[in-house]
Amino acid sequence: MSYIVVKKEWCKGCELCIFACPKKIIELDEEFNNQGYHPARLIDADKCTGCAMCAEMCPDVAIEVYKEVEK
Repeated sequence: MSYIVVKKEWCKGCELCIFACPKKIIELDEEFNNQGYHPARLIDADKCTGCAMCAEMCPDVAIEVYKEVEK
C-alpha cells in the first residue's frame, strides 16, 4: 500500500499537488495550519499508487511519499 504524509505546518495550500495527482485523491483541509493556510490532505489512501507526482510538484517539500516494496 502506498500513501503520502503532508507536513501540515510546511504546506501553504498552493494546490499544485491537487492538480498533479492523477488519481485526484488530494484536497485542501477545512482546518487551518499555524500559518493560516488550508494544508493539503490525502482523502483516499487505498487509491494512492505512490507515483510521487504530488511531492515533485510541491514547492515547499511538504509531502513525503511512502510506497510498500513488493517482495
